[in-house]
Amino acid sequence: MSKFYNPKRSRNIYDPKAEKPFKLSRSKIDLFLQCPRCFYIDRRLGVGRVPGFPFNLNNAVDTLLKKEFDHYRAKNQNHPLLEKNGVDARPAAHRDLDRWRQNSNGIQYLHRPSNLLVFGAIDDLWVNSQNEYIVVDYKATSKNEKITNVSLGWQIGYRRQMEVYQWLLRMNGYSVSRTGYFVYCNGQTDREMFKETLEFDITLIPYKGDDSWVVKAVNDIHACLMQGDIPDAKDGCDHCAYRAAVGDVLKTNSA
Repeated sequence: MSKFYNPKRSRNIYDPKAEKPFKLSRSKIDLFLQCPRCFYIDRRLGVGRVPGFPFNLNNAVDTLLKKEFDHYRAKNQNHPLLEKNGVDARPAAHRDLDRWRQNSNGIQYLHRPSNLLVFGAIDDLWVNSQNEYIVVDYKATSKNEKITNVSLGWQIGYRRQMEVYQWLLRMNGYSVSRTGYFVYCNGQTDREMFKETLEFDITLIPYKGDDSWVVKAVNDIHACLMQGDIPDAKDGCDHCAYRAAVGDVLKTNSA
């Protein structure tokens, strides 16, 4: 087996008979919505999709943005980006923010009807003049065009991500603004030279979330995990199509 990918390395497998709450991450909710079959094979049978390569530059931007907003948070000052855009918000000094940012922990909520412990790690939290918390997510890319919204079809994961975080905060009893923000950093390639510096244009994109779908998704996930049969592949799932194609080739060549 390849030393670079071991599909059995993560064994957070669902046991229908277990009494202990089962941890369900925000990303696994998104996986279920992408394809219930892939989700079932992952969480029930223990074989996940082959992971993509890590976006180390994106992670660097994420880390530096957190440090930057924390700098202003510690001084009880507003960030110039918020003032420049006229946003009614300031960095929130919440005692649990560091814990909510941890991928292994995040902000959590036990959905008792399903016994699923839903969690997700937020990037940042702001607060407005109505004392409503604002969910903030950092994004980094490099595109020629200016990024002004997250309405494209492939960005549905971004929108769902924001809505799950808003739902988790509400389920923990917090007042949450419907409007969250994406801090979108777009790396520029039209500069004369690199000069050991990668410059970004930063766009602040508001997004009005609707978390009304989350509870149904959690209930559907629980029903999926409880069933004994592997669900059908979702139309258009490239991963399922690849597995089927490989299976057909292997059968043909082993005959």
